[in-house]
Amino acid sequence: MSHNTFGHMFRVTTWGESHGPALGCVVDGCPPGIAFTLEDIQTFLDRRKPGQSRFVTQRREADEVKVLSGVLPQDDGVTFITTGTPISLMIENTDQRSKDYGEISRQYRPGHADYTYDVKYGLRDYRGGGRSSARETAARVAAGALARKVLPDVSYRGALVQIGKHRVNRANWNWNEVDNNAFFCPDAEMVPVWEAYLDEIRKAGSSVGAVIEVVAEGVPAGLGAPIYAKLDQEIAAGLMSINAVKGVEIGEGFNSAELTGEENADEMRIGNDGRPRFLSNHAGGILGGISTGEPIVARFAVKPTSSILTTRQSIDRDGKEVELRTKGRHDPCVGIRAVPIGEAMLACTIADHYLRDRGQTGRLG
Repeated sequence: MSHNTFGHMFRVTTWGESHGPALGCVVDGCPPGIAFTLEDIQTFLDRRKPGQSRFVTQRREADEVKVLSGVLPQDDGVTFITTGTPISLMIENTDQRSKDYGEISRQYRPGHADYTYDVKYGLRDYRGGGRSSARETAARVAAGALARKVLPDVSYRGALVQIGKHRVNRANWNWNEVDNNAFFCPDAEMVPVWEAYLDEIRKAGSSVGAVIEVVAEGVPAGLGAPIYAKLDQEIAAGLMSINAVKGVEIGEGFNSAELTGEENADEMRIGNDGRPRFLSNHAGGILGGISTGEPIVARFAVKPTSSILTTRQSIDRDGKEVELRTKGRHDPCVGIRAVPIGEAMLACTIADHYLRDRGQTGRLG
């Protein structure tokens, strides 16, 4: 199975399976001389890990990261300095329950990658989906924590903005609320609505989709390229690579189809500091594939979790028609834990483009 790597200069290869002994990543191209601690990575892994509320899978994983290479430990026993060589990070799996999947070892679960993996590779890891499991994204979050260190002045934030048909009220948007609830929700008034709604979904053994918004602020203007390395193109590719994502938009996205040219154009003036300023940001911080210096805004839609308790029709490897019911521990809304994953993919993409721009133009230090 190839294609386990993304990025060009800041290059991430993830490895491991959902029910293997461990998973992790190798980050190649991270500049030397960057200081970090395990806690710098663990903070983001803790936001993604399962079992933190009744609204996510109850699989219990500590997701404790270990650094295996690419660093020079400092005398304080806490700090690592990157050496410029490949950084290998490992996260052990400690709460696998492979027996939960025994009955579907030869059956294709509707909505999952079971059939497509089998038809492509001639075999599949039925124990939680192997590489197709969202468990793989823990490694991306670890890599994203290092990517944030490449441009320390850039902030990356994400929020859940929709579950099912219930959307946040943007007039109530407060970034400080995001870490005060189980949903990464920026609208305090929407939290009890989502709680009641997801309790119904969970008790019914069903699932529902969601929309996540990620924002990067402080990104320098000029990152990206106008044709085959557009910044928005590669952000979209990174977000689209996240498990269960079925749609991505930048800035106004699909809503731009309803706007006139006058409404959509981001007019410009000269600020008091003599630098250009935009009067709006419908473009989501990217024009012609190149960053404008405005906040980069992207949203992605996550489909409902395919593992539900309802009996559904399918087939098995022998071509027989079957009815199956998925057992095990699953997220009623997998979009909740996708927030830190989206932040990580955005950080990795922007770090990669920063290093590419520095290498090509030399204008950024």
